[in-house]
Amino acid sequence: MIKLEQHIKDQIFESFQRLTSKLSNSQVMALLGVLVGLCAGVGAFIFNTLLHAITQLLTSWTPADQAQWLYLVYPGVGIILATLFVKYVVKDGISEGVTRVLYAMSRTDSRIKGHNCWTSIVGGATTIGFGGSVGPEAPIVLTGAAIGSNIGKLARLNYKNITLLLCCGAGAAVAAVFKAPITGVVFVLEILMLDITSKSIIPLLMASMTATITSLVFHGFSPIIAVSLDADDMFMVAQVPLFILLGCFCGVMAYYFTSVNSRVGGFYKSVKEQWRKWLYAGVTLGILIFLFPPLYGEGHGSFGSLMSGHTAELFDNSLFYSFSDADWFLIIYLIAIMLFKVVAMATTNAAGGVGGTFAPSLFVGAFAGATLAVICRVIFDWDVSITSFTLAGMAGVMSGVMKAPLTAIFLIAELSNGYGLFIPLMIVSCISFAVNYGLDRDSIYTKQLRLRGELLTHDKDSSAFVFLRLDQLMETDFIRIRETLTLGDIVNIISSARRNIFPVLDNSGKLLGVVQLDDLRHDMFNREKWHTPIMHYMIQPPDKILEHEMIQSIMPRFEQNNTWMLPVVDKENHYLGFISKSRILNAYREALVNVSQAD
Repeated sequence: MIKLEQHIKDQIFESFQRLTSKLSNSQVMALLGVLVGLCAGVGAFIFNTLLHAITQLLTSWTPADQAQWLYLVYPGVGIILATLFVKYVVKDGISEGVTRVLYAMSRTDSRIKGHNCWTSIVGGATTIGFGGSVGPEAPIVLTGAAIGSNIGKLARLNYKNITLLLCCGAGAAVAAVFKAPITGVVFVLEILMLDITSKSIIPLLMASMTATITSLVFHGFSPIIAVSLDADDMFMVAQVPLFILLGCFCGVMAYYFTSVNSRVGGFYKSVKEQWRKWLYAGVTLGILIFLFPPLYGEGHGSFGSLMSGHTAELFDNSLFYSFSDADWFLIIYLIAIMLFKVVAMATTNAAGGVGGTFAPSLFVGAFAGATLAVICRVIFDWDVSITSFTLAGMAGVMSGVMKAPLTAIFLIAELSNGYGLFIPLMIVSCISFAVNYGLDRDSIYTKQLRLRGELLTHDKDSSAFVFLRLDQLMETDFIRIRETLTLGDIVNIISSARRNIFPVLDNSGKLLGVVQLDDLRHDMFNREKWHTPIMHYMIQPPDKILEHEMIQSIMPRFEQNNTWMLPVVDKENHYLGFISKSRILNAYREALVNVSQAD
């Protein structure tokens, strides 16, 4: 089977070489960008079709004025199905799609396993279709990135070009989901942090454009959020203070978003038994979605209801249906949905569901903007457009959560054809970004990667260090000596040694200290000294490096201790090897070349 698979790959590669033999590298990458965009567009269509089918099957038959009691059960069933699918079919993690893409870029040479071309579609559609309160974008982004990565592997491209196709796939996926080609490009440049060069931007544009056209063929030209802005919705200078206030509010909500997501995730990680996770998540999601039906799934329908002014639709299938005309209750209802959406999203992901935070950030932003607009109308009797504030709020929270103001601005503009709101979108997005950055510098995607030193950035010096791994640079060809040896024993060992430093270990392999050849020279030729215990010459190393430390944290330790060599140990102080400053610097220079090269 393996030989047959390899034979097929060889045939594909040979055909690829014949077809592209007369093309330049830039032309080849542009054509591959088109291919990746087409595949990502088809993948997005399959995902949306499957998701819509599951959702319609489960929810379309209940009258709006009746509570949907099955909402108490659906989310838990979806999470159980998704978890079993991941555990027994996929046998690999497929959640946190964007974070996995960033990890692949920094740690696996941009190589993503082939199953990710389809498994995220199945897992994500099952989770969301059954009511999991997450977004479809992260599974689609991982799918598109996996398509790009695997096409690059089939074409046997180098790291730089596989990374480019991976980014083309991710950008194409975003473009296809939202019918927003510019957003797809900006998403890659701002969140995946691909450098802009003439050789990278063209394939990215081609992929994003192709994916959008594919989506338009399948879904038509209507925008995802059907909004028609009239004169009352246009930007007015007098409303600038309100948009500034909304920007601050969105920045705080973005911090709430990431903080709650982290806390809920930490709680579920502390729960060891999977059945308990299912129980807690099923009960939590069931109650929340039963009380607040807009929390069901990704929530795109709620955006339209808010912006069209049909707020009564938010009460469909809810116990609170009879309160849909009460303005005071509407405010409470909007605030509750906004706050609980984050809890529902984090619970879905942490318990084993497959989904993302992209759509939930838009959801929370929409309700933040609508809440402010409704408060202005009901309490202060100000003529404020719910539509414009909802759109601006979406951009604001997304900007803060993802630390991506440009992506947020262009996405909302393209989603709604709301280009007349560019100024308020810019005001709210920038202020939200600034407020949230002051509270937390990392996005929801990058926090854990930065803590582990695995985050690529536009700073090539920092990015070069990300590619360096301690276990690959550690040197282990040092002769280990026991604490019971004497100087005479070491003299015999030195004759075959290539190193001038010797780790001293006890019987359990723990590091006691080191012996340096320079400290032995004075006595090693004096046979009368050969009976001296080697512990007499042993010294403590100036520092020790733990086995999983990041290279970025190691380099300053060499300078602080004025040394070129440090031992590496595990948490129990068992000796593993040595790491040298010179080897790190050599590897760093090679990595810097790889990061900076054009091809």
